[in-house]
Amino acid sequence: KNAYNRRVAEIIAQIIHQDLFCFKAPSFGAAACINIGELFIPIFTGILPALLWLWYWLREDPHPEPRKTLIFSFILGMLGVPVALFLEYFLYELVKGLDFSPQTAISMTSPLLLLGWAFIEEIVKFQFAWWGDLKRSVYDEPVDALIYLITVALGFAALENVFFLFDLYNETPTIMALTANLRFFGANLLHIVSSATIGVSIAFSFFHKEHAIRNIWGGIILATLLHWAFNAAIINAAQKIALLETLSVVWTFAIILIFIFEKVKKIDPAS
Repeated sequence: KNAYNRRVAEIIAQIIHQDLFCFKAPSFGAAACINIGELFIPIFTGILPALLWLWYWLREDPHPEPRKTLIFSFILGMLGVPVALFLEYFLYELVKGLDFSPQTAISMTSPLLLLGWAFIEEIVKFQFAWWGDLKRSVYDEPVDALIYLITVALGFAALENVFFLFDLYNETPTIMALTANLRFFGANLLHIVSSATIGVSIAFSFFHKEHAIRNIWGGIILATLLHWAFNAAIINAAQKIALLETLSVVWTFAIILIFIFEKVKKIDPAS
């Protein structure tokens, strides 16, 4: 027992001095060292932008949702990322396995793949919000559909940010910060707009359940097209001006969303 206690004390001391946080992993090369303490940077800079957006949009809710429910929804969104990645990889392998000629071989930027991946991400975010929130009693007014879809979407975006920043692990903190800022103004806002599109569609069927299925699928299709168009535009935006134009379109949709929020708040049974 004394030996065990001494070992625990050594581990705590190593953690304090951050010696323990550095270890070698074969996948990074024999001489490479991953400082686990520095992993705080991509995690923090990946999750913080999503939390800032969440704080902003939650202010639009006239009747705030339970904090535990919102935390649960955010975590659900994060759990959706590995599910989406698995389905996206499966789709890639499926499409790659088709009988393409060498001239038409599938690529990571194929419009077909981009469309399929956009659909997967939108359907995963919707399903997690549906299972976790929209089928429960916490969904008690139309605007809740937007709140929960956006919360799940931002949880999804947060973990997606972290994964993107992990790819830049060997880059400088400045590069990581710039990437985080770009995702804050671009990809994170896209997830908000696309999921909110589904949320709006659901909200307008709150008092008209007979239109629910039509509205849900209409929202998913529109969200998928928005997501696909953004990804395709970003990939093809070789020049800074093209990138700014793409981001400006997303921001235009975000501004429109603010006005739609006000419209959704006023939905009543007679609407």
